[in-house]
Amino acid sequence: MSPPLTVLCLASFHKGHDFLRQCKREGCRVILLTSRSLDNADWPTDSIDHVFYIPDIDKEWKMEDVIHGVSYLARTEAIDRIVALDDYDVEKAAALREHLRIPGMGESTARYFRDKLAMRTRAKDAGLRVPEFIQVLNYERLREFMRMFPPPYVLKPRFQAGAIGIRKIHESEGLWKALDELGDKQSFYVLERFLPGDVFHVDSIVYASEVVFSIVSQYGKPPMEVAHEGRVFSSRTILRGSPDEIELQNENRQVLQAMGLKLGVSHTEFIKRADNGQFVFLETSARVGGANIVDLIEAATGLNLWMEWAKIEIRPNYSLPPYRSDYAGLLISLAKQEWPDLSQYNAPEVVWRLQKRNHAGLIVQSEQYERMDELTREYTERFYKDFFATQPLPTKATE
Repeated sequence: MSPPLTVLCLASFHKGHDFLRQCKREGCRVILLTSRSLDNADWPTDSIDHVFYIPDIDKEWKMEDVIHGVSYLARTEAIDRIVALDDYDVEKAAALREHLRIPGMGESTARYFRDKLAMRTRAKDAGLRVPEFIQVLNYERLREFMRMFPPPYVLKPRFQAGAIGIRKIHESEGLWKALDELGDKQSFYVLERFLPGDVFHVDSIVYASEVVFSIVSQYGKPPMEVAHEGRVFSSRTILRGSPDEIELQNENRQVLQAMGLKLGVSHTEFIKRADNGQFVFLETSARVGGANIVDLIEAATGLNLWMEWAKIEIRPNYSLPPYRSDYAGLLISLAKQEWPDLSQYNAPEVVWRLQKRNHAGLIVQSEQYERMDELTREYTERFYKDFFATQPLPTKATE
């Protein structure tokens, strides 16, 4: 009988509980490497064999410390898999796999899922539509880019996640001021043309280089607008069989094929341009979607992407389990109350409520798209009246 696999999970943020539990259910030894600042976090200790901590400053790990620590651990632990539970850990996991010669995504492929410049270049080379963009490097080329494409622009950090660190630039003088503030960090940014429109996301399960499951959802407001201007965050699954769903399923497959994802899960975003209705690729990732999107998908389908991801990493052969084809809508808002009372949001379609200090959140689920859409819109308006609060976006990820 083969010994159990040992899975090393990297988590610089407090997430991935269902992944850890599924690994243990699969019979694995589970080792968690996390930030020292999370030593009091509520990890599922019954599913973890050992926890090791890395010193962190503002959630940042020194790669040298990670390699030294894991190499020392490998003297007594035969590590079989290394998995990054957060976007910020993808590169670290890839570097460790290369260093220890453990199967899985290497550093070159990982770059396409973390570096916004690399993923845009790769997508463009593969014939996919992307916003016009340029690396922040040569000033004359930047001037030429701005002569060719009118403002506004978006200045994006290449390695941050979500909307963190993104700046909207309204004129050329604003760009030069922003670059002066960045100093030597300028080359870690990409400048792209701002495209108004609706933003969609496609969440996928990939096995043997094939997308075996994907579901398309639409944000109520673009995430950048939610983060920078203060809005209720919402997302809802779109009508199955609609032209938008069919096109985005196809675009998503092309993106993941171009980036080289062989197995795992992915969260990929597209914008539907307001001026011509074309879908344009924005970014992708080799992880589950944040902001409780995994709960949205589970409400609509019964599939937990954390659990399915663990099965793919561990089992020699993976088959997608049966799933539902319902519809679901997700709402989350920063709340002015410490513990908001959602008892008046009592439609039978409400299947999940967020339990988090100074936040209000829920998910509605229905077999009927129209009913889900109606409730999502109604509850969004009520959230603004009952709970909504706002605060400045942090410059770095905080959770």
